Amino acid sequence: MALLSLALLCAFTIGAGTAVARMLPARLALLQVPAVAVRGLPTPEPVLRAAVGALGGQPGSGPQPGVTKAGLSAAVSGLIGARALGTDVGAVVTDLATGDVLYASNSAAPLAPASTAKLATSIAALDVLRPGARFATRVVTGATPSAIVLVGGGDPTLAAGPPPASDYPQPATLASLAAATAVALRARGRHRARLGYDTSLFTGPALAPGWPASYVTTGNVTAITALEVDQGRLTARGAPQDSDDPGNFLPRSSDPAASAAVAFARLLGRHGIKIIGPPARLRAPAGSATLAQVSSPPLAEIVQWMLTESNNVIAENLARQVAIATGQPATFSGAAAAVMATDRRLGVTGIDLVDSSGLSPRDRITPDALVQLITAAAAAGHPALRAAITGLPVAGFSGTLAAGQDAFGGAGPAALGVVRAKTGNLATVAALAGVAYARDGQLLAFAVIADHLPKNGLQAAGSDLLGVATALAGCGCR
Repeated sequence: MALLSLALLCAFTIGAGTAVARMLPARLALLQVPAVAVRGLPTPEPVLRAAVGALGGQPGSGPQPGVTKAGLSAAVSGLIGARALGTDVGAVVTDLATGDVLYASNSAAPLAPASTAKLATSIAALDVLRPGARFATRVVTGATPSAIVLVGGGDPTLAAGPPPASDYPQPATLASLAAATAVALRARGRHRARLGYDTSLFTGPALAPGWPASYVTTGNVTAITALEVDQGRLTARGAPQDSDDPGNFLPRSSDPAASAAVAFARLLGRHGIKIIGPPARLRAPAGSATLAQVSSPPLAEIVQWMLTESNNVIAENLARQVAIATGQPATFSGAAAAVMATDRRLGVTGIDLVDSSGLSPRDRITPDALVQLITAAAAAGHPALRAAITGLPVAGFSGTLAAGQDAFGGAGPAALGVVRAKTGNLATVAALAGVAYARDGQLLAFAVIADHLPKNGLQAAGSDLLGVATALAGCGCR
């Protein structure tokens, strides 16, 4: 039966093929060969004009801007003058390809930038440290044969245990470090150890000028130290969170280095290494041998992480790494000085910082400076800075511009997917700086800061700033 079925199938296939072959010439004769139209076709409007300067050319080499100064002023002046933004507002819009200023209002005024200051920190870190830089957390031998020391390397993304697989980038973990350390200790015949922890890479106060203690208790930041896990975020039970959750506003660890050391001791215990006594803060002896180490993701990924969710702890750690690399003290003041000096070297002026995350109300940046930072990151001559653009939240889709965010989650349809910007907000400050494609594809750089908002006016101000970004994205503005 099987052979008979196979023979019938073959016969059917051959017959069908013969029938189709006989039909083909007649069918082909019916085909209409395309012909070129005799009359002219209408010329379409440009969909995306190339922003040559921003995409690899030189400023001034691209097409003339389609947005005019008068048209842009008519589109945004009323929005920037809205009552919800208060009386102290600065704004600037430029053509990113040519550098031409298309709109400016109070753009050279030093204003409180809030988290848009993270643009300054990102640019400095990428320029000095380079995009592939990684930060190592090590375990080294101690002063006695029974002692080991956990040495903080200023990795702001270090986690205690494995985070969810969906988190990106995947950070280094104390769990991996404990496993490798246990292997190294057992190879030396040791199953017990005294644990110390070294935070000496960073110095100075743990909180910046202008930071109230409530920043820690409201989940905005933790004390800045060279050793911490999960940016000091804790679960309701007080354990390291081990998940990248920017919506966790529970109080953070008041002593993140000690919390990390306790977590590490517990993890070593799971691998059969008993820790004698509580971990002690100390400095690792000079010339200590490294038993194990783990390394952070590349800097470019860390910068994108920091900008997308506006991570304050990451910003302050990166600024201290810039300070160390440029010979400044690894303190708040040294880090701020290093960031400002690096940005000045890149041609950016108008920055006066006391911290590097924008949390301090004493920070000052001009809108002009924010656009200069964006222009530097987009320039063909600075490819190492590109993560400061690609890490920006996308309107309606990611980070602090995602739909449903408290202050900046309501972008209009024209802005969705075509505006990328860094948000910033304090109690009386709202700021937005980034890039927007105008209606014809012209790429605009913009910055708007309002630093004297009416009382309880943040929601309305955030909505108005998104209105400005939406107007830019929908702008024909001839």
